[in-house]
Amino acid sequence: MEGTDHPYDSYFHVLTPALVSKVEEFAVLGYGKVEKADIWYYLTKKIWRNPKEGIRIYELVSDVISLNIGDYMNFSTVEAFKSPNIFADLESEELQALLNPKEQ
Repeated sequence: MEGTDHPYDSYFHVLTPALVSKVEEFAVLGYGKVEKADIWYYLTKKIWRNPKEGIRIYELVSDVISLNIGDYMNFSTVEAFKSPNIFADLESEELQALLNPKEQ
């Protein structure tokens, strides 16, 4: 689970049933690769970016249950574009060979 420095991380075990329910909902909608840790990462980085003092568990459960797939997928897409360039270490000739393979 990423984001181990978030103030709400101590609630992860309490919110597990809601997270599992949301994972199952996303699977029914055809997004079977989404896991609890992915949803938790989204919540801590997007929804709970500014934690409130004295938050109630029912507020956190509500945030999990009200999460919709469109918001999650938009966030995931933006995060994917932020990831490092996997081709950065390749020289231009290697990159050209990879992108334009010669026919044998």
